[in-house]
Amino acid sequence: MKLNPVVALSRPFTLLAPALGMVAFGCASLGWRGAFPPDGAALLRLALGALMAAVLNVASNAVNQICDLEVDRINKPTRPLPAGEMTVGEAWVVTVAAYVGALALAAALGMTMLLIVAVTAFLTYAYSAPPFRTKRHWFLANFTIAIPRGFLLPIAGWVAGWVGGGAAPTLADIPRDAWILAGASGLFILGAASTKDFADMAGDKAGGCITLPLRFGVTPAARSVAPFLFAPWAVVAALRWGGVLGGNAFVLVWGPVVCAMIGLRTAWLLVRDPASLTSASTHPSWVLMYLLMLLTQVVTALAYTVPVHWMAG
Repeated sequence: MKLNPVVALSRPFTLLAPALGMVAFGCASLGWRGAFPPDGAALLRLALGALMAAVLNVASNAVNQICDLEVDRINKPTRPLPAGEMTVGEAWVVTVAAYVGALALAAALGMTMLLIVAVTAFLTYAYSAPPFRTKRHWFLANFTIAIPRGFLLPIAGWVAGWVGGGAAPTLADIPRDAWILAGASGLFILGAASTKDFADMAGDKAGGCITLPLRFGVTPAARSVAPFLFAPWAVVAALRWGGVLGGNAFVLVWGPVVCAMIGLRTAWLLVRDPASLTSASTHPSWVLMYLLMLLTQVVTALAYTVPVHWMAG
């Protein structure tokens, strides 16, 4: 097995967001408990959590490409499997090794983390592989992307930060702030997940995957996605303004406001010319969405690590 096809199968550029998300929510957890800046043990936990998130994403990417081989022959023929640079058997070796590695790293971070990662791993497998293959249905597909990547990842990050300062928490110990922020992240991904389907319509149709644009058409699909890109962040800002959330008020009001504005711009790009989304080239809105996801993670970390009294009032 050659290294270059393994790297291509892993899709390295997709690993940054989950790794950064783990660190960001881990730092937020430490800050929420007054344990920031982290000590050496906490830094190690955060590093293990980031590595775990990246390795789990490798597994998800690999199993998706195995199960989408015929679809990728149409949509993405340069990927290592349809290009013949790697066999399906070799790809399965990478997949199994990555899933086992992610679960082992999760176990090192405690039983709560192991439970979260086990559920996440199952959902990433169910999205791509039979007998589930939820990506065949536009409604189930989005939820099996949004729950593990958008919702469970922030909760896992919060747990990683918690165990960095003492005994591992149970799910009941995780505070309201974490659940609300994870919910906002999940809603964002619920909408954003569909945008990748516009350029893949030909292959998805041939592969029997009825995605949102195939089910409802390009224009209605773009309009249905748009609110998810900005509304969750506007709600977060309003909740902090109303005192429902803790953290630094300036960061957790104005940070999400900026995110909502970027999301609104992204939504406008989507609905202005939906037909351009079907191009094989990278649409500007996709770049904005990825950057927006990274920005929301940074805002979350700063909201709980910057002292509450800074810029208050």
